[in-house]
Amino acid sequence: MTLTFPAMACLVVVTLGYALICAVSPFANCRKCRGFGFLMQQNRKGRLKRGKQCRRCHGHGKRIRVGRWLFNRAHRIHREGSQ
Repeated sequence: MTLTFPAMACLVVVTLGYALICAVSPFANCRKCRGFGFLMQQNRKGRLKRGKQCRRCHGHGKRIRVGRWLFNRAHRIHREGSQ
């Protein structure tokens, strides 16, 4: 038995799992600010303080997942094309 079937089965399981995650929780924490909405900075004494608002997520701390973004784009194209 070759490794083709187990590799394909693993790929299907991972894809379905990611699709399920995108359906249940379409938003994830921002990678740059880790969900804070701002970057942490240190002052000269070494204490942490709030930095500037995150430019990537605009202070929300959340980002849309790639799979959900692709689903939304495909759904929009299909909806506009069938009208």
